Amino acid sequence: MLETKFKVAFLLAVLVFAALPIMGILRGTFLTPFEQSSSDPPESSAPDTAAMAKEEPLPDEMVTIPAGPFIRGTDAGGFDEKPPRTIYLDAFRIDRYEVTNYHYAQFIAATGHRKAGPPSRYAKNVAKMRGPNQPVVYVSWEDAEAYCRWKGKRLPTEAEWEKAMRGTDGRLWPWGNTERLNGANWARVDDGYETTASVGTFKADASPYGVMDGAGNVMEWVEDWYSETYYADAPEKNPPSPDHGVYRVMRGGGYTTTGGDVRITSRSKLMADFRDETIGFRCAISEIAGANEGAKKSG
Repeated sequence: MLETKFKVAFLLAVLVFAALPIMGILRGTFLTPFEQSSSDPPESSAPDTAAMAKEEPLPDEMVTIPAGPFIRGTDAGGFDEKPPRTIYLDAFRIDRYEVTNYHYAQFIAATGHRKAGPPSRYAKNVAKMRGPNQPVVYVSWEDAEAYCRWKGKRLPTEAEWEKAMRGTDGRLWPWGNTERLNGANWARVDDGYETTASVGTFKADASPYGVMDGAGNVMEWVEDWYSETYYADAPEKNPPSPDHGVYRVMRGGGYTTTGGDVRITSRSKLMADFRDETIGFRCAISEIAGANEGAKKSG
């Protein structure tokens, strides 16, 4: 009898801990003092939906991140963001914007891959997220990996994503070390966007390299398996993904994000087949691979 009760209690504990990553996405996190003191958020007009429908698709543009060291991790965050270390990365390129509905639709048309979308009972906000330049959402890690492969690219490693968004000086937000109330598309203030914004809308949410929307809009899948201690265990040069894991890593904040998760150093994790309206992605390519591809096209 006692053994049975122990098994039931253990099963319930496992279910609770397994649900924590999803609960964090759906409910956000605690409010920071910065948010709690903001009784008068800045005014902004609602999006012009008519203009959104007419907007021209943005190009599939990439940004070169030069080779060199950068500071990864921070002592100002959670346990899995520690310790801060200097990491060296070879040069690579990364999408300036999160992959948009327009570009993902081309992938669907060309390959017959499943469309990005939830079961109808979960489609509450989908109608508000269909603009050509809004980031594609409801894509799993496998969907994101398939798209990048189709484009001749790949998902960025977690280290590449952090350098591209953070630069080399260890800043906590794309713009620096001081929080900005309306710096990105978050759930912190009424910024006029109930869901996602067209990529690149929030000009403050630009990294030192000009990569957009790392702090807000949607969370993004990256290549890596999640390891809580990987920041301490990883090699100092071009750290790859851990060999295996249970969860894949997501980086950055989204339009539902509040509290401490707005830090650009914050790490999230979910099962690779999970899809949600808060999750998108962008692609990367090694600089050498990119140069070879360019030579083929010009030859």
